[in-house]
Amino acid sequence: MNERLQNGCGSWAAAGFLLLLASPAWVTAQPTPEATAAFNSYIGRVETRLDAQHRSAGGFLAPVDFARLRQGELIIDQLTTGAGTELPGALLHDWRDTAFIAGGKAADFERLMKDYDAYPKVYSPQVLTAKVLEHDGDHFQATMRVRQKHVLTVVMDTAYDITFGRLDAEHGYSISRSTQIAVIDSPGTEHERVLGPGEEHGFLWRMNTYWSCEERDGGLYIQIESVSLSRSIPVGLAWLIGPFIESVPRDSLEFTLRATSDALRKQH
Repeated sequence: MNERLQNGCGSWAAAGFLLLLASPAWVTAQPTPEATAAFNSYIGRVETRLDAQHRSAGGFLAPVDFARLRQGELIIDQLTTGAGTELPGALLHDWRDTAFIAGGKAADFERLMKDYDAYPKVYSPQVLTAKVLEHDGDHFQATMRVRQKHVLTVVMDTAYDITFGRLDAEHGYSISRSTQIAVIDSPGTEHERVLGPGEEHGFLWRMNTYWSCEERDGGLYIQIESVSLSRSIPVGLAWLIGPFIESVPRDSLEFTLRATSDALRKQH
């Protein structure tokens, strides 16, 4: 396929996607009670697994090829299949990404993760603003305005409940659970408003993020797992919507890991 044909197909797919977004069939309400219950059940199993990992230095991180990481690779694993696990009217996505920072320290990682004022700089252009609402020791309530750009741009105001923990000085982790996700229409203008449940497109309904870090081998291994919930793909449109729905959680996770790695490397 020549470049002109490839560009033509890409433009046609993008146009088809935008037309779909404009149709009432794409607009959806919040996830069904069945999808929410299934998501919460899955999260329970994920957090039980991570809790067991974080109790032992010998298995603090999920198994991965550590030699490849030390050579500078990122290793991305999809823990669900296809575009995501099918739930009633929804899709569940679970991705894990791991990196190694030579000379990195667990204390530096925790300090970076708790510095929410720096997020708009560290995670630009995805994070536009970040603010701590409440802070009690290792427990935070924080909000962020984030921007996702995949064919079209979506701006969301998100709120999280975050807890930090550590096994010892070389092993730390954090648990971030979304408590609110709202899509913003006309952000930054006088017409800015929050889209109602019957208006937003369901790109992201829930997102929990789990960080684990282990200091050894002359540096720091950092591992992030993200579990999210989005709307399902309309029947007959998997060829058009599937790659988009799948790319959003994967690309966002990879961007977050790379930005975190770069910020930690700059400290050394």
